[in-house]
Amino acid sequence: MIIIYDSIGFVLLMAFLLVILIQLFFYGVFFRRLITYKPQNISEKRTFEPISVVISARNEFENLTRFLPQILAQDYPDFEVVVVNDCSDDETAELLDEMARHNPKLKPVHLRQSLNFFQGKKFPLSMGIKSAKNDLLVLTDADCYPESDQWLRTMAAAYSPQTEVVIAYGPYQSAKNLLNRLIRYDTLHIAIQYLSFALAGLPYMGVGRNLSYRKSLFMRNKGFTSHYKIASGDDDLFIHQVANKHNTSVLIQSEDRMISIPKKTFIEWIRQKRRHLMTGSFYALKIKLLLGGYNASASLFYALFVALWFVNPPFYYADWFWLNSAVLLFLFFLKTLIQWTLFAQIAKKLGETGLTWWIPLADFFFVIFTPFLLTLNIFVRKPKWK
Repeated sequence: MIIIYDSIGFVLLMAFLLVILIQLFFYGVFFRRLITYKPQNISEKRTFEPISVVISARNEFENLTRFLPQILAQDYPDFEVVVVNDCSDDETAELLDEMARHNPKLKPVHLRQSLNFFQGKKFPLSMGIKSAKNDLLVLTDADCYPESDQWLRTMAAAYSPQTEVVIAYGPYQSAKNLLNRLIRYDTLHIAIQYLSFALAGLPYMGVGRNLSYRKSLFMRNKGFTSHYKIASGDDDLFIHQVANKHNTSVLIQSEDRMISIPKKTFIEWIRQKRRHLMTGSFYALKIKLLLGGYNASASLFYALFVALWFVNPPFYYADWFWLNSAVLLFLFFLKTLIQWTLFAQIAKKLGETGLTWWIPLADFFFVIFTPFLLTLNIFVRKPKWK
């Protein structure tokens, strides 16, 4: 009986060490790239090609009133802002027409009838992109505002002759409440993954509130038609389809950030999270294995730590429980400290202030919460976009 007990403990301990090594692999091979990455220097860009900003809006009268003027006021020589009014039943149409009369940069596109064979924002975005007069596109949402009037200059500066896709960070507006901190940590953690993977030559997603690509790339790949039945994916699935290590650039400096308004209630946020999680199963096998390995090892790290408290691993003297506990705690806190330090540095670089002390708690929360939402998506009807 003692041999069986010790054998189980040894297997669990080896598994615990393995998941720590897997986590350290991702920290060292991928995530550290965000620490060493040097931002693009805007002043080095001498000429700026025309830009079309594309926004899809449904019943966004208040947000457009607040934030659209900041986009129209960008310090950029030649740009237009295409706003697609997606069958709104508020005063969005009247607002856009009135603003367009006073600002020639604004180009409203009004959709009067919804086409149900396209899901979510894909049809209105497609109409906006087709209506854009310029090849260089910058996409954002109606509930977002730029942190700087240099937003478009920074996006354009990231383009080289071979660049067709630019992936940037899109943080959420900060507030002092639990939901806001969870949303912001979740956004940071997801960004750490897709930005660092892109820097490693494996771009697999972007965020639609702060994304840029060429219209010619969109048209050449027939837009969103390969995944039009999925409500989400106008950003990550399309980028997953067209981006590669040769045609993709990454932006993380303050001038390129587009700040979004977070959800106000847990129910709204859960609905949004469920919709975003629906697209992961459509990623390429290599990306699914990497993300799956990272997330599975993160969950197993906590599960095995708890399990090892109930099984005494044979560290030379199996009866010295205090020694086993000390070793276990050392491994746990060593990995946690490395992650904490790394994520705190990245958070600072991405402008996410006030999150440092929440990183360990938020990380543990999402290890439990994300699998719960994935399970919920299997058995409960999928949420729709507006």
